[in-house]
Amino acid sequence: MQKTAIAAARDGWEVILVGRSPRKSGKLLDRSSMGPIEVIRVPVVSQMDRLGSQRTTMRIRRTFTQFGISDKAALARYKASHQAWLRKQTARHNPVPVRTWIRTREAFHELRVRAWGWEQYRQFRPGPPTGNWRVDWPTLMDIDLAFGPVLEELEPDLIHANDINTIPTAAMSAARLRGRGKQCAWLYDAHEYVNGVEWPKPQQASGCRAAEREFIGQADAVVTVSPQIAELLRQEHRLPKLPLVVGNAPVREGIRSGDTKTSSIRALAGLAEDVPLMVYSGWIGKERGIDTVVAALPNLPGFHLALVAGRLTPLLEALLAQAVSLGVRDRVHVLPYVPPYEVADYLSTADLGLIPFRRTPNCELSLPTKVSEYLQAGLPLVTSDVKVVKGFVEEQRIGEVFVSEDPASFAAAARRAMENRAELAAGITEQILNEHSWEEQSRKLLRLYREISGLAPAAPRDDVPWTVTERPVALLPGRSAERRPLDRWRPLGETAIRLGLGPANYAGQAAAFAQAICRDRADVSAEVVMSKLPASFDYPADVYLDASKLKDLDLQMARVQAVLGRYTHVLADAFMPVFGHLNGDNIEGDLPALRQAGIKVALLGHGSEIRHPGQHMERHEFSLFRDAPTGVAAKLQKKAERNRRVAEESGLPIFVTTPDLLDDLPQATWAPLVVDVEAWACDRPVMERARPIVLHAPSKRWTKGTDRILPVVQELHERGVIELVLAEGIPVQKMRALVQDCDIVLDQFTTGSFGAFAVEAMAAGKPVVAYLSESVSKTVGSDLPIVNASPSSLKETIEALLDDRDGTAKTGLASAEYARIYHDGSWTAHALSTFLV
Repeated sequence: MQKTAIAAARDGWEVILVGRSPRKSGKLLDRSSMGPIEVIRVPVVSQMDRLGSQRTTMRIRRTFTQFGISDKAALARYKASHQAWLRKQTARHNPVPVRTWIRTREAFHELRVRAWGWEQYRQFRPGPPTGNWRVDWPTLMDIDLAFGPVLEELEPDLIHANDINTIPTAAMSAARLRGRGKQCAWLYDAHEYVNGVEWPKPQQASGCRAAEREFIGQADAVVTVSPQIAELLRQEHRLPKLPLVVGNAPVREGIRSGDTKTSSIRALAGLAEDVPLMVYSGWIGKERGIDTVVAALPNLPGFHLALVAGRLTPLLEALLAQAVSLGVRDRVHVLPYVPPYEVADYLSTADLGLIPFRRTPNCELSLPTKVSEYLQAGLPLVTSDVKVVKGFVEEQRIGEVFVSEDPASFAAAARRAMENRAELAAGITEQILNEHSWEEQSRKLLRLYREISGLAPAAPRDDVPWTVTERPVALLPGRSAERRPLDRWRPLGETAIRLGLGPANYAGQAAAFAQAICRDRADVSAEVVMSKLPASFDYPADVYLDASKLKDLDLQMARVQAVLGRYTHVLADAFMPVFGHLNGDNIEGDLPALRQAGIKVALLGHGSEIRHPGQHMERHEFSLFRDAPTGVAAKLQKKAERNRRVAEESGLPIFVTTPDLLDDLPQATWAPLVVDVEAWACDRPVMERARPIVLHAPSKRWTKGTDRILPVVQELHERGVIELVLAEGIPVQKMRALVQDCDIVLDQFTTGSFGAFAVEAMAAGKPVVAYLSESVSKTVGSDLPIVNASPSSLKETIEALLDDRDGTAKTGLASAEYARIYHDGSWTAHALSTFLV
């Protein structure tokens, strides 16, 4: 859908993308932008869905079966409380009557838990399908209630309805707009054959088929992904015209232009060039047959498998467990998604692309998106004998075919493909690549837009690149960031999402994340935990753990009881464990218990725990690790290597607070540092003094490159050009006053990025000078107002800032705006939204 939007914007259309917000309540729309494309995410409240699934039950019976246990969270707390009581009682030497009483109470506990589950199972059992989508799958009504008013307020000339979930809304909104006298065309884009999908529930299957049956004939045009599905849709729904076939394919422009040595699946998996690497990219469902590939790995010694997946799901966990049981887990690598325009390069270092689909009706009928992605990446295919893909591969002689769901057959096909890889790859011709490119496929769609709307854009827009990425909406021309103060987070309570954060809370970032998330998400409550030594500084938190007592059993049991049954999500800060040192000193040991409890986990990296000293020194001439005290780099490298392994093997969502850490964990998502922008803001002008104040405030000199830059700035100070303020060991409140009173802030010159202090200085409207690596500049974009300098160029940089005082003052204003856009927590909450579902 993003590629469609970009293609339309390049063609000159005004484009608005409307999608579903991860928030499940509230009326606030999430807004962002992709260049000139506005993005609106709408919360969908499950009102009609709940109404449809609710069954009446006997109130008197429920009084007994559900007494005192309101929901699953309350049940988990009840079970944890019972276990704590049982451990306490059985730790004593009890006489026979007491032991009998303990057994009786335990039996009553088990009976109560079973009765609760029995009632819950019967309470929400839907009836048999009726063939009416409003009854069978009322989720579609919830989507229409949320999306419809937004669409009708926008008054579009054309609605492109992607997939079955949007067909009722598109049809009814277009009809309402036409009723108001607004010309509005709409098309239905059937990404799959709805009648052939193996839906998880019979009610969903009935509802989706009924919705398509009711509305497809009202569309001004129908689009789908293969000639076979197009013909079936025309016949089954008696369409007057054969649907247009538009295949999803990568954008060819820009492929092979990047550095695949560092940003590829082979590099992320840590594999040498000569190691056979197979890749499966995309949605992981039972019908995709990936279990067949895993089952075949014992018969493919030396072969590795990369699974490119959007998030960790129960099915992916089951596949990894299967790999463990077969002794091949070390050869299965879970890797993250990348933006659409990077997919082909990302996959290109593999040897073979896999399509191991089972023979379901929907899988038989089209070339999946991954076929085009594999071809653009130059990968021969290994496919099961599903009809359309098998015919394509055999006709073009670009791969090998195996019998679906047969591990032995797959292993044989994979060996043949590796042996004949060069010959198969040579069959991927320019003609095939052009046909299976988005540039070619989207042309058909753009012609259809003109045909059904009767409109044509004035002129194409060459200034919209295919590589445009999503940004905060305030970056649209003429917009400014909303001033949004951070209040204390919502205490852990009866919300849909109960989030635990910690226990590192470095620089108070766990607390700041909690504030930002709870401000923007009414469905989230939070608890912040901080592990610290008694004498160290207290950042805001709900629970403080004595770091010297993490091995104490009482503390560990208290944390187990506090987490299990209370949290639905955990943001594991700095890879530290959440149960004290019950299972070791890394979150890895706690993951089995958290998974068993159904708690979703994400990892949050800050810096030293994942920044690899050896590789950092290779990338940066002035790396901080060259100045580290003896033994520190070796110790940190060992920690970073362990945490990288945990990140890969766990398959968990990963977030990092500074963009340079993407060099160490490319699979991560940047969730920007959060600061209280309003608290740091100040209106004092900069660069009006004859001798500007230049502030440098290292927490540790070796981490900031202080000793490398001091000779330069001291020389400028002694000449009377600047007034240098070197602030070390200063409390936060005094530091804030120093920042607000200065003219220029010097941050770090050894890491290649910017940290919390730089962001605080930007929030105060101060020009910040720091060393930024090329990769960081690429990640954050050209709008970052930090002045880039290295230790060797710092003198010239400062002199240039002094020579252009007006320009330097404007940089300070831009810095304050940038901090409000990216670092007030709004964009961070947006980045975390894929996890908080």
